[in-house]
Amino acid sequence: MSYENLLKRFLTYVKVNTRSNPNSTTVPSTQSQVDFALNVLKPEMEAVGLQDVHYLPNGYLVGTLPANDATKTRKIGFIAHMDTADFNAEGVNPQVIDNYVGGSIELGQSGYTLDPAEFPNLNNYLGQTLVTTDGTTLLGSDDKSGIAEIMTAIEYLVAHPEIKHGEIHVGFGPDEEIGVGANHFDVDDFDVDFAYTVDGGPLGELQYETFSAAALEVDFKGRNVHPGTAKNQMINALQLAIDFHNQLPEADRPENTEGYEGFFHLHGMEGTVDEAHSSYIIRDFEDASFKGRKALVQEIADKMNKALSKECVFVHLNDQYYNMKKVIEKDMTPIELAKEVMEDLNIKPVIEPIRGGTDGSKISFMGIPTPNLFAGGENMHGRFEFVSLQTMEKAVDVIIGIVRK
Repeated sequence: MSYENLLKRFLTYVKVNTRSNPNSTTVPSTQSQVDFALNVLKPEMEAVGLQDVHYLPNGYLVGTLPANDATKTRKIGFIAHMDTADFNAEGVNPQVIDNYVGGSIELGQSGYTLDPAEFPNLNNYLGQTLVTTDGTTLLGSDDKSGIAEIMTAIEYLVAHPEIKHGEIHVGFGPDEEIGVGANHFDVDDFDVDFAYTVDGGPLGELQYETFSAAALEVDFKGRNVHPGTAKNQMINALQLAIDFHNQLPEADRPENTEGYEGFFHLHGMEGTVDEAHSSYIIRDFEDASFKGRKALVQEIADKMNKALSKECVFVHLNDQYYNMKKVIEKDMTPIELAKEVMEDLNIKPVIEPIRGGTDGSKISFMGIPTPNLFAGGENMHGRFEFVSLQTMEKAVDVIIGIVRK
């Protein structure tokens, strides 16, 4: 099928800066997401034929395509997020490479290149149309590819009423990249039997397992005295932070793990002799090992405090989301349906765990099973991001195939 507006739509979306802000206290975290929802997406949703399009206080923009066949009673939702990740998103200037013939791609005048020697995934796209960055920003395929694909699927369904389908709900949400977008998702307003986030990577991805996730913040309280007379007096908070980190298993770092292996990821450290702070994320797929990781950090803190004979290490743990497999495996209908559609389209389903999270994790535990479909993006969250137009077209094919089953 031909989707003439898909590329134009995607290029329009990515040029709008919708980066989220983890330090914000507003919902959504940035006004640019609100503006994108109300000024760009809402009018377009109404124009392509969605009904009851409305913006909710939780930052979600939702709409409904009524069923055109009363015998199809199953209600299905499709969800994508509006925000982009923690990388420069101002002045996105996408490049379109028609009929990629291989070799390096110059990213504008930035001096950066997409080189198959460094990114062998480029070799999967010979002869295809690629959209890249100009080397100064991210692209925003995560997840504006998903938004463009959902919107294009709805446009096509409205233009082709001979394709019979049940009721379809669409939701575009904020702040997925900072892990809070789905916190206030309204499952009553989004009345479906199950849904899909269209937020995955390369062709064929179909995911219903995610990490369980926790945020770990550790405060270290020291005692600062003159270093010349520090013996048996000084407690160096920065050294405590280093000692704490060195007691975590070295093999369990992101750069040393893959597949179903979990990790501790130190992503921030700051401080002085007097006080210091470390920020970690903890990830694991299995309940027992997830709990074990959280127990370990407390055990390390307790041991250090005992050795110091005072409270100097303070652990603050916050669970963020859980492996949605526990919900979805109770009824594999959405997985089997998507798998069947992909196979009908000669797309090989790639059913692997997500080494990360998705809004579908939280939404699944709220009561709507929500696995994840591919959207096409590669090398996401940075200047080397790119997406294939042909993969995006196949994502639209899959959405249409799911609702017509």
